[in-house]
Amino acid sequence: MSTLELETRAGSVRFRVRVKPRASKSRILGVRDGALEVAIAAPPVDGAANAELVRLLALTVGRGKSAIEIVSGEGSRSKLVAITSLTPAELAAKLNP
Repeated sequence: MSTLELETRAGSVRFRVRVKPRASKSRILGVRDGALEVAIAAPPVDGAANAELVRLLALTVGRGKSAIEIVSGEGSRSKLVAITSLTPAELAAKLNP
């Protein structure tokens, strides 16, 4: 396991996410190569996997879905995600309780 690489920019915390769609259950798998690995129980069709990723992250970090943005990689398994109103320390604590 490696450490999640976090970047603070414009009032948000940014980090890389590696998505594994069509899983049996949506869950956070851990950190690998500086990116958060997430299993998503939705197919990568019509934005369903992206919507499920945002829902899972919002639930995990205790913020509304509007606080989470997929900055880049909407059509890819590798994404850059930004979460507003959260410090890097708070994010690390929520992801590693």
